[in-house]
Amino acid sequence: MTAHTLEYAWRTDRGRVRAGNEDAVAVDPALGFLIVADGIGGARAGEVASALAAEVIAKRFREHMAYQIPSDAAQAFVETAIQDANLAIWTLSKAEPDLSGMGTTVVVGSVGDAWLAFGYVGDSRLYRLREGRLEQLSRDHSFIQEVVDQGFFSTREDARRYGIGANILTRALGSSSKVKVSGGVADLARGDIFLFCTDGLTGMVPEDWLCQVLTASFGNDLEPAAEALVRLANERGGNDNITLALLRVGGPSTESR
Repeated sequence: MTAHTLEYAWRTDRGRVRAGNEDAVAVDPALGFLIVADGIGGARAGEVASALAAEVIAKRFREHMAYQIPSDAAQAFVETAIQDANLAIWTLSKAEPDLSGMGTTVVVGSVGDAWLAFGYVGDSRLYRLREGRLEQLSRDHSFIQEVVDQGFFSTREDARRYGIGANILTRALGSSSKVKVSGGVADLARGDIFLFCTDGLTGMVPEDWLCQVLTASFGNDLEPAAEALVRLANERGGNDNITLALLRVGGPSTESR
């Protein structure tokens, strides 16, 4: 049984610059999971890595019905599923020379009764919009975030002005046989909107714009908001693939999944 009605929308778009789309997205409203991944690697290797991550993690959800377990167990389940995906990518990259060095970021959500368990690796993000305030629930596994966290710069903008690249990852799936997964559990409240996305969106669209688009969706379907976010990223350059998944929490529900 779910405590709220839930609405989902998701998109992936090649953008205006890249020849292909190395992002992946998998959402299953019936099982309450959302997966967004951003592949890295030469040729089509990034595309293979992100698709494999989404496939392995989705398979774990379908086998184990994570929404039926307690929230703390769900967080552990999400992190284990991401570990499984990491090992699958690393193993394949070792077996196939053309895929050597491939990897992917990932951000995953599992929706349960009044909670969202999440896990992530890399710089794909999870945000929550609540009562007009957009909060980033994930924390990028990137060099620029690290130098800010260590106090070398007060903001990411200061680090960027100094010349620190925004896209240098400190963690990704596939770089070794084990990876440290970050995660947590967020409570659900009526009106919340959760945004899972790759840096093809956040690198193009400022957070205050994200907040405005999501806030404007209240009282309307989520689909136009998803379309608007992709359109904005493309209008502002579309330098990377753009992928997002949205989850909106509605009123009380007595329906089972």
